Amino acid sequence: MPFDKNFVIKKLEMIAEYTKELKELLEYSDNDIFADHNKLHSAERLVQLVVDLMLDVNQHFIRELDLKIPDELRGTFIILGENGILPQEFAEKIAPLTGVRNILVHQYERIEKDLFMRNLRKNFGDLQEYQKHIFKYLENLT
Repeated sequence: MPFDKNFVIKKLEMIAEYTKELKELLEYSDNDIFADHNKLHSAERLVQLVVDLMLDVNQHFIRELDLKIPDELRGTFIILGENGILPQEFAEKIAPLTGVRNILVHQYERIEKDLFMRNLRKNFGDLQEYQKHIFKYLENLT
C-alpha cells in the first residue's frame, strides 16, 4: 500500500478530538479528578487512545517509507526523529509515552495517579506539538 496522507490526516484529526477532551478534563483540579473515578479513567483512556493513534501514524510512516523497523513501540518515535519526520530531540522526549500506554493497557503495575496527572499536565502540549510536526511533514510531501 502506498503512503496514504488521508490515513494520517484522519488519525491526526482523531488525536485532536481526544486531546480536546483531555484538555476539558484538565480544567478540573487533580483532587476533583481523583474523587471521581470516571474522570480519572477517562483521562487514562484518552491518553491511551492518543498514544495508540500516534503509534498508528508512526508505523504507517515506517512501513510505507521503508524505514528501519524498531524493536519496540518506543522506537517508532526515535525512527521518525532519525529520518527528519519529527525533530530528534522531540522524538526522544515523547517516546516514553509508550511506557505509560503499556502500563495503562496491560496494567503491569498500578499507575501512580499523582505522577500520571502531574506528567500529563506538564507534557500535555507535546500531544499537540506531535500533530504540528506531522502536519508540517505532510505539507512537504509531494
